[in-house]
Amino acid sequence: QVQLVESGGGLVQAGGSLRLSCAASGTILSINSMGWSRQAPGKQRELVAGISSGGSTNYADSVKGRFTISRDNAKNTVYLQMNSLKPEDTAVYYCNTKGLRANGRDFEVWGQGTLVTVSS
Repeated sequence: QVQLVESGGGLVQAGGSLRLSCAASGTILSINSMGWSRQAPGKQRELVAGISSGGSTNYADSVKGRFTISRDNAKNTVYLQMNSLKPEDTAVYYCNTKGLRANGRDFEVWGQGTLVTVSS
């Protein structure tokens, strides 16, 4: 059974920082891509940041320069360091993996989400 467990969400003031973590559990051989998406009420879910197995990263324009995605392959964990947070960053943040190989198969897996609230 493969599962993603997210942590690190909470309430922060504008200008503050927060680090989200997402750990993939189970017997996992490899994960090709890992990323973070977010969804605010009444808005579409959007990709915030992604990172490939080779370490290449991409960011939404709205967070570029403020957020940093990283991964620890030994721990099957992806992180999102969020700095200079703005009220418009308030959303539920979801971890996602693509090409997660376990038990001889590839999976796409989503976490349950963690709420980030930024007060003005």
